[in-house]
Amino acid sequence: MTTITKNKIADQILGLHPNLNKYQEIRKNSKAFLQDAGLPAPKEEEYKFTAISKKLDQVIKNFGPAHPADLDQELVQKEVFEGFEGDLLVFNNGIYQSELSRFTGQDYTFKVLELEEEGELGKIAKTEKDPFVALNNATFRSGVSIHVGRNKQIEKPIFLLFFNQANKGEIITPRLYIQVEDNAEVTFLENTVSLNDAPYFSNMVTEIKVAQNAHVHYSRLQAESRKAIVVNNFETDIHRDATFTSSVISLSGDMVRNNLTLNLLDSGCEGNMYGLYLLNGKTHVDNHTNVDHTKPHAESNELYKGILTDQSRGVFNGKIFVRQDAQKTNAFQQNNNILLSEDATVNTKPQLEIWADDVKCSHGCTTGQLDEEALFYLQARGLAKEQAKGLLLYAFAGEVLEKISDDSFREFVTIKVQERLGSSF
Repeated sequence: MTTITKNKIADQILGLHPNLNKYQEIRKNSKAFLQDAGLPAPKEEEYKFTAISKKLDQVIKNFGPAHPADLDQELVQKEVFEGFEGDLLVFNNGIYQSELSRFTGQDYTFKVLELEEEGELGKIAKTEKDPFVALNNATFRSGVSIHVGRNKQIEKPIFLLFFNQANKGEIITPRLYIQVEDNAEVTFLENTVSLNDAPYFSNMVTEIKVAQNAHVHYSRLQAESRKAIVVNNFETDIHRDATFTSSVISLSGDMVRNNLTLNLLDSGCEGNMYGLYLLNGKTHVDNHTNVDHTKPHAESNELYKGILTDQSRGVFNGKIFVRQDAQKTNAFQQNNNILLSEDATVNTKPQLEIWADDVKCSHGCTTGQLDEEALFYLQARGLAKEQAKGLLLYAFAGEVLEKISDDSFREFVTIKVQERLGSSF
């Protein structure tokens, strides 16, 4: 079936993590799963455009478990964007650093997971859903838990700042478990900062429970090392009358795979997914999304956009499931791409699987080049070609950027996007 023994890479990585004493039950089950399934083979359907196992096979012999790098308060503050005033949670090669963080403890709790709390992990992002979930289960060194209490309204966002720094090659394994109780509301902001261009493998799992009538906004900026191999498994359970909104902006990396799953578990709930990927060089970004409608009167909205140049590659695979009981579902999905070079490629596959008969669902995708007529129109009105080009590209990207709920973070991300569009495209 494949030229790579399916257990080879998993066994190598597991062999680098022999002395992890916490979370024994989840580690045991995950190791058993990996021994049977291994990591995805290059031709397996879910990973056929993103051969992460093959990529890891080329480099993993030189890698080792990550340890906190040299990091100080001055460096941290340089990465705190202008206008931010909330709590700051700092992670150093996947490990939470309390001395560099700013945690007020108002209206929510934050803690490093202890052994007796093992039962929280793996209930949402299940081992069998993806081999990289199982690999994180078996190898993560320290997990963190955030709990927002019932009826709590967290007025200022919680900023999760991840610093990745490799020497010759690190295996970084962040783990988050977030629980937002009934009638609560919170905004999370996440940024990944690579401190050098050395290679690393980051394998992250985030689980979020959004309880009844709770509202959660989660925005992520991915600016990985150009040599980074990255897998993010992000899964949410969304309950009655609750809302969850995800925004993901991907700018760099060697090979990045984002798995995002929204489980709509009751009536009246809503899931929103927005993504933007600006790719140049040989960066490869794969967004795999899943929305599972299980009950009637729920809604999902999804919009992903890509701008690609040089020899970059984008992949979008979006699945919407509408179960038999999920009557009156309203589901929308769209993926649009602009290719700026002949060598850039995109593989897009929007999918609908519907078992109910009273639903309103639509999906679609487009791939093309810049509108030459619009470009000519702007040049005719005095704009230089590159300026006109950047303006059109920013207008294309702006529909996703405006979905970021926090004003300061949206401005910060917008500046990053404008810099990219002005300098690289």
